[in-house]
Amino acid sequence: MNMKDKEFWFVVGSQFLYGPEVLEIVAARAAEMAEKLNASGNLPCKLVYKVTAKTNKEIADVVKEANYNDNCCGIITWCHTFSPSKMWINGFVNLQKPYCHFATQYNREIPNEEIDMDFMNLNQAAHGDREHGFIAARLRMPRKVIAGYWQDEDVQKRLGDWMRAAVGVAYSKSLKVMRFGDNMREVAVTEGDKVEVQAKLGWQVNTWAVGDLVKVMNEVTDQEIDALVETYKASYDIATDNLAAIRYQAREEIAMKKMLDAEGCKAFSNTFQDLYGMEQLPGLASQHLMAQGYGYGGEGDWKVAAMTTIMKAMGENGNGASAFMEDYTYHLVPGQEYSLGAHMLEVCPSLAAGKPRIETHHLGIGMNEKDPARLVFEGKEGDAIVVSLIDMGGRLRLICQDIHCVKPIMPMPNLPVARVMWQAEPSLTTGVECWITAGGAHHTVLSYDVTAEQMKDWANMMDIEFVHITKDTTVEGLEQQLFLNDIAWKLKNL
Repeated sequence: MNMKDKEFWFVVGSQFLYGPEVLEIVAARAAEMAEKLNASGNLPCKLVYKVTAKTNKEIADVVKEANYNDNCCGIITWCHTFSPSKMWINGFVNLQKPYCHFATQYNREIPNEEIDMDFMNLNQAAHGDREHGFIAARLRMPRKVIAGYWQDEDVQKRLGDWMRAAVGVAYSKSLKVMRFGDNMREVAVTEGDKVEVQAKLGWQVNTWAVGDLVKVMNEVTDQEIDALVETYKASYDIATDNLAAIRYQAREEIAMKKMLDAEGCKAFSNTFQDLYGMEQLPGLASQHLMAQGYGYGGEGDWKVAAMTTIMKAMGENGNGASAFMEDYTYHLVPGQEYSLGAHMLEVCPSLAAGKPRIETHHLGIGMNEKDPARLVFEGKEGDAIVVSLIDMGGRLRLICQDIHCVKPIMPMPNLPVARVMWQAEPSLTTGVECWITAGGAHHTVLSYDVTAEQMKDWANMMDIEFVHITKDTTVEGLEQQLFLNDIAWKLKNL
């Protein structure tokens, strides 16, 4: 997804009470604001001024148009003057796109010498935005409210962050996930209600036989493999003499990409328990596909596969540093408490601190006939989040935890996989207790680019539960929050 091809519509509220001259000024200022916001460089998508709406019909018409325009990812409203909110009802009850209420005003300061009733009639966003905000609250609409002066960088960046979350919604609504085989046997958290997920999030999740993949693999030519191996050599350091293993991974990647693209799928899952007709579990193949924006889930975990590609699409340049991750083991030395995340083979190189190495090693799990090639690297330092989407039976819950990634405190020379080490908020042990209490999965999406606020916005737009574990979270407070959430969501679904 190219974010620059997506747009958001700027709908400004007013009314006829103030006369045509005021309406002309409002329209001119709204167009100017959109132009300058686009030129700021802080918005990932284009802001399109659409209309200064003065009637119920104008609002209903622009909402109807937005709903059916694939390039429009949401609407941003602002009331330069007073806009009676009853005329927004018909449009709002039919709105199917994300909605942000931008509470700002054209002028930064109150002009002491110029302020009179003419000025007050024109510049009354403080008045208009409160009337406008009431009706959205009354209708219980999911929305984002961003307040501040429109030319301030921090305000523009918050608006840009919300745009990225809304792009994630648009991406989600058309997402197709390809499952190569079924889930790992007896694992609970990778299961889920695919019908409910499609109705709620838009995902189409279906299965293709591993034998179908093997058939396509057998049709891949040596010339296709040669070209992809050259791409590997340009992107990664080759640290193995087993070139046959690298070529086999290239064969797997080419075949999977052909099948994904033919079906319009942007995410996939597989399991080491079902490699019918394959010599190796896709390692390098899956990693390089993720580097291109595809989502992946191990052990058949289609939910984390979908969330990976969605969060990649929300990130910088539409393919950010977000990746499939698994919590593996802890370092519990007092004062040095860390989590070590990794997976058998499949961690996206977008997380790498340096240039990844292609290595081949024995994989002592699953049905591999030969040693798979994979990318080995350390994750980069920085603030990040880990996210888990789980099916609670009757509703979906999105769990997000703040973390700080560090350079691994030891080299681990005999660990032949990509790895990331981090400190969890509020601490390792309290964070683990909170994560387990909330039902968080062992599979997550780790992201350096997407923020917790963006994921909260995404969950809000999708109308699903959001749980955030922060530096201030306590087990007791979280237990109470989950108890109240459970009651609220059950009542909501009655």
